[in-house]
Amino acid sequence: MRELAIIEDGALLIRAGVIEQVGPSRRVENLAAARDAVEISADGRIVLPGFVDARTHLVCGPWLLEEYESPLEGGAGGPASRLAAAVRAVRAASRPRLEMLGRRAAREFIRHGTTTVGAASGLGLQEKAELKILRATNALDGRPLEAAVSFFGANATPPGEETEPADYLRRLAEAALPKVRRLKLARFVDVRVGEGGFAPDDAAAYLERARALGFTPKVTAGGGGAAPAVETALRTGAVSVDEIARLGGEYARWLASGPVAVLAPGIRFHLRERPYPPARELIDAGAAVALATGFSSHACPTCSMPAIIALACAEMGMHPAEAVAAATVNGAWAIGRGGRIGTLEAGKQADLIMLNAADYREIPYHFGMNLVAMVMKAGSVIYPRMEFS
Repeated sequence: MRELAIIEDGALLIRAGVIEQVGPSRRVENLAAARDAVEISADGRIVLPGFVDARTHLVCGPWLLEEYESPLEGGAGGPASRLAAAVRAVRAASRPRLEMLGRRAAREFIRHGTTTVGAASGLGLQEKAELKILRATNALDGRPLEAAVSFFGANATPPGEETEPADYLRRLAEAALPKVRRLKLARFVDVRVGEGGFAPDDAAAYLERARALGFTPKVTAGGGGAAPAVETALRTGAVSVDEIARLGGEYARWLASGPVAVLAPGIRFHLRERPYPPARELIDAGAAVALATGFSSHACPTCSMPAIIALACAEMGMHPAEAVAAATVNGAWAIGRGGRIGTLEAGKQADLIMLNAADYREIPYHFGMNLVAMVMKAGSVIYPRMEFS
């Protein structure tokens, strides 16, 4: 993860939204195909793959400002109460309003250099509300932010309902999963395992049902240790284990040949919870680590992957190169798109960012600053909208 394969004075040749050539500028500029190309100068700047934020709730409803302020004044306001508030807000919002708020968030993601997100539902926790979130998310996909959509109805049992967790999962498996599949609203199915979520055996049965319907499984760790989530992910062939907060050494080694470990330190920061995710332990054990914002109204209302990179370096012991890899190529593999995005290679989609910086280490160094000068998605400049000559 520390080997970024940096090309000094490099160039890219892009055709029809795909990277055709990459290498030293002198070689690329002398290619016959480059003679009539439109040139975008990056002198004194660095160019990176667009950030891939593997874990977000792109459609999450309005901000929960009272719930944020209450603990600061000595009131109640833990994760469960925030989730309940988010669920109430999403259920009360119309689909057009959810789309409008999601569109605002998408613009912020792009401004901060993110070109693709993993977008989960999970804040409706009833079939009607979950389908509303999924429809709103699909309406935003590719306009121009790309979204890899997950059905996360199994985020938790519905707040305020006296429902046994196993019964709720069974209801989702029998009614919601076939409908989501028929309507083609999601590629992934996610389930929270452990504290605040579901038992490993019940979660595994749910994911096996999802796999039989053609979904790709994902697992999210509960609020306690991530061991039950890791075991369930390995058992079901999940592509990632998201929101890992605490993990023992044995389980870190298990992830070395398994799913991507997706870490969201912004959640711990926003909720004022410690410790931060065990990035150093996972990387040293050989696991593939991805960074994500965990964007949502209730847990982490930021769209800034540069801020997450800064947190990862300052609080989780990650080197800047490791953090950049975790925010690009590893994030792409965590949403099943590593063969198409996440690196600047010939044959891959031309998703890239140009930074007002001469060195990638400036991303965490200038914490709180947005260094993004340009964002390109599939060969088109989407931020800022300007002409180049």
